[in-house]
Amino acid sequence: MFTGIIEGLGTIAAIQASGKGRRLTVTADFDLLHSRVGDSIAVNGACLTAVEIGSRRFVADVSPETLDRTTFGKAKIGERVNLERALRLSDRLDGHLVSGHIDGMGTMEQKKTAGNAVIVIIKVPESLSRYMIQKGSVAVDGISLTINQCSAGNFEVSIIPHTAGLTTIGFKAVGSPVNIETDIIGKYVERFLIPHHQPRAHEPPSGLDMQFLAKSGFL
Repeated sequence: MFTGIIEGLGTIAAIQASGKGRRLTVTADFDLLHSRVGDSIAVNGACLTAVEIGSRRFVADVSPETLDRTTFGKAKIGERVNLERALRLSDRLDGHLVSGHIDGMGTMEQKKTAGNAVIVIIKVPESLSRYMIQKGSVAVDGISLTINQCSAGNFEVSIIPHTAGLTTIGFKAVGSPVNIETDIIGKYVERFLIPHHQPRAHEPPSGLDMQFLAKSGFL
């Protein structure tokens, strides 16, 4: 698990074919002290396992599924990436719970200045925006951000100078693809509720509907 609070930036130093997957070598801008082979490192929000590691460099395998679902499918040598090592249970949870399992990709549609912040509008498939709510959390390239506004197909976030200066979102241009992970809690809630919302065959309806809730004072 991660928090979406980026530790620092890194650079993709090498990309090698590995069957239908790829092997990435990433050079970190900071010391990877106490990290070891087998540790999880989020690269632009995607949880990767370090198979080789040095003081400031690590190697990770990227599966075909990850290539299809993330921006790694078009990654280039020299590309700058956000890095975060896995959460320790003793750490402060300054962002939100991030699994590092990317749901899909979005596109930076608009950037504009508002006071000391940069407002970014990101276009996403409706299959992702359905899990977003105003003032909820989302991870963009692994960065924990609060959603200002959202609608079917896009959402808006504010980037403070600190975040812009320490992560890739500060210099990514309009039109750039980004990795999106929606809030894990919403996905679990939906999963738990679907079986109760759709009665099984030969099972009488529960009687719990919007009309009942309104009549009982819940709405």
